[in-house]
Amino acid sequence: MKVLKSENLYLNRAKFVMKYLGVWVPAKNEKIISKCYRLFMMSLQYLFLLFQIIYIVIVWGDLEAVSQASYLLFTQACLCFKITVLQINIDMLRDLLRRMNDKIFFPESREHERILKLQAKRIKRLLLAFMISSQTTCGLWALKPLFDDAGSRKFPFDMWMPVSPEFSPQYELGYAFQLLTICMSAYMYFGVDSVALSMVIFACAQLDIIKNKLLNISFVDIKGRDSKKKIIIAGNNKILINCIRQHQAVVTFTELIENAYHTFLLFQLVGSVGLICMSALRILVVDWRSMQFFSIFTYLSVMISQLFVCCWCGHELTATSEELHTVLYKCAWYDQDLRFKRILLFAMMRVNRPMVLRAGRYISLSRQTFVSILRMSYSYFAVLNQTK
Repeated sequence: MKVLKSENLYLNRAKFVMKYLGVWVPAKNEKIISKCYRLFMMSLQYLFLLFQIIYIVIVWGDLEAVSQASYLLFTQACLCFKITVLQINIDMLRDLLRRMNDKIFFPESREHERILKLQAKRIKRLLLAFMISSQTTCGLWALKPLFDDAGSRKFPFDMWMPVSPEFSPQYELGYAFQLLTICMSAYMYFGVDSVALSMVIFACAQLDIIKNKLLNISFVDIKGRDSKKKIIIAGNNKILINCIRQHQAVVTFTELIENAYHTFLLFQLVGSVGLICMSALRILVVDWRSMQFFSIFTYLSVMISQLFVCCWCGHELTATSEELHTVLYKCAWYDQDLRFKRILLFAMMRVNRPMVLRAGRYISLSRQTFVSILRMSYSYFAVLNQTK
């Protein structure tokens, strides 16, 4: 049976996008031209952020102008932070990719391959929807000056620019810079989130495979021959020990994911509160028939969906790991020998502690966290709206 490579199954889209944008894991003997290309692509994002910061400083004191530019500033700051964390922890990413292809995670049957493909399809669909909606938002931003400000030359985003929209080709160059950079930002968002979240769902798939192995432990026929019973019991002990080793590998794998990406997950959660509040405030003050209204509305939907995917992945990991305790009890343990039962007892004590993915090593990612963030955002939004 051909070995299914989990890295390609879960990360093929992210690898393609991030290689194209120059931020994927570099080769050991990376060429100078590749380094220059990566630095150029990353510098565009930092430059975009710098121009926004300069604009915020210039219009400081004007509440409407600051609120209009701040939600994009938070988004770009979050992206730059994510890319920086990814590059700093590139050795951890290499280790994670190596572990995904470890022999202990290889599928041993068609059913195991089906589980891996099913989980990969679930996370890919969610991330694909996020990518399409984010690019749609970028397209609406690009159309905003052509519809809302028809007849006047304005850039898509309110930010400081070293060129003037009054002259050509400065206007065309500035317009192209803003549009291309924000589209690349959306793709980088998709790539970085795909790496972290797809690995979490890969861990969930491995837990499902462990449950499948446990439920397929053979019954021991008491009336059967002693030699045959010994073979079955020995095989069942081997399956249980392999499941425990695989579970330990999954625990180590998820801990490494948290160590590598807990900082930008925390930045994402905290920033989401401000982004949702600022976007909701902008929706209240703009004309609902304008292109700006639709662009902000889709942007708000994208940010909420991104937050949901993060919390959903953490919830899936916790919920799947919690089921292991019940599955261990459901397996045919009562027909096994004393050694099997003793190992099973220690295993049940260990899996009684569910796996939890934490942002900043403190905030657990779950559906409850998602709802709490939405409630907190609404509370802040209500206060800001009354103040205004």
